[in-house]
Amino acid sequence: MEALTGWLGSWLGAEGWAAVALSLRVSLWATLASLPPGLLAAYALARWRFPGRTLLNGLVHLPLILPPVVTGYLLLLTFGTQAPLGSALEQLGIVFAFRWTGAALAAGIMGFPLMVRAIRLSIEAVDPKLEQAASTLGAGRAWVFATVTLPMILPGVIAGAILAFAKAMGEFGATITFVSNIPGETQTLPSAIYAFLQVPGGEGAALRLVAVSVVVAMTALLLSEWVGRKVAARVGGA
Repeated sequence: MEALTGWLGSWLGAEGWAAVALSLRVSLWATLASLPPGLLAAYALARWRFPGRTLLNGLVHLPLILPPVVTGYLLLLTFGTQAPLGSALEQLGIVFAFRWTGAALAAGIMGFPLMVRAIRLSIEAVDPKLEQAASTLGAGRAWVFATVTLPMILPGVIAGAILAFAKAMGEFGATITFVSNIPGETQTLPSAIYAFLQVPGGEGAALRLVAVSVVVAMTALLLSEWVGRKVAARVGGA
């Protein structure tokens, strides 16, 4: 692994490798932070009927419809240091604007709809009668979810996390609008490609980063498809 890392570092160059490493860090944290609210949103949309459900569904999928630049600008208006919420968080030592944490926030929001959709489809494929049977035996709602629902939807959760991670790795518009393109701090893989294309002779470095992006995206898609087939097989054999 160290040999592979060293080879990639020399092949991509210091700036390119830094962008790849930062993208991996941003995508990992974006995915991990999105999982709990993603599970809750998916379960609510799949199982609950309540006023505002349509609105929640719209809000969840809004990042897929809005131009990414709009999403980034809204994040800047909300979490910028001059915004009320952003200023309050800054007093607590939490800063998002023009920091890698902001890149993670933007990437997490852009990948959130894909995660929720994958998890929601898995939950809807689970027969509610199985959950009802556990409830009649005295199990609480949280225990039923942890022991019955979650094990059955786990492949879907993994698939959703993979798709969200891949989306986070490729996120550009919202990220560059919210946190700019600061080498070593907020310059992720897509931002580095854009930066290399703006300077003479940078096409080679950009092409190498494009190759990395294609490999990551294809790997994520193949993993997602494989996990999806596992979900179908599990539900079909249940």
